[in-house]
Amino acid sequence: MATATSTILVVDDEASIINLCKALLEETGFTVLEAEGSSEALRLCTHHQGPIDLLITDLVLPPPGFQLASTSNQFPHVNGHELAVRATMIRNGLRIILMSGNPDKELASHGIKRGTLPFLAKPFEKDRLITLVHNVLAQPAPTLAVEPRACAANDSDWFG
Repeated sequence: MATATSTILVVDDEASIINLCKALLEETGFTVLEAEGSSEALRLCTHHQGPIDLLITDLVLPPPGFQLASTSNQFPHVNGHELAVRATMIRNGLRIILMSGNPDKELASHGIKRGTLPFLAKPFEKDRLITLVHNVLAQPAPTLAVEPRACAANDSDWFG
């Protein structure tokens, strides 16, 4: 249930989007954690002592520099959908909102059908953000992690 004590993690590679979400959500009474990329977000999911009730993440999270995937890296740079998958494995019951400035292209490129996950198209208005957050937090906490997308043999992802 959405309460003034709900904690929301906002992840985007654009500081202006993070700052906007933080201002709007804090004004409504939420606690907001922020991360400028998936690596920082995964670190927060792992080490933050308090609850994290909701993850709002951009689908496109380019890494600061390309590196090959490594099993030794606990906090890789991944896209927003993969971040959601990994974060729900770390934080059971975590709710997810994906966002993008080009929803049709981005959802399709990640193999996500419209309507399967809460989605926020950028640019957005304050009322749309707040209403969606309240609606998502009002839903029962999920017990299963988001399903990772199937990858073709020639697919490559950005890891750091």
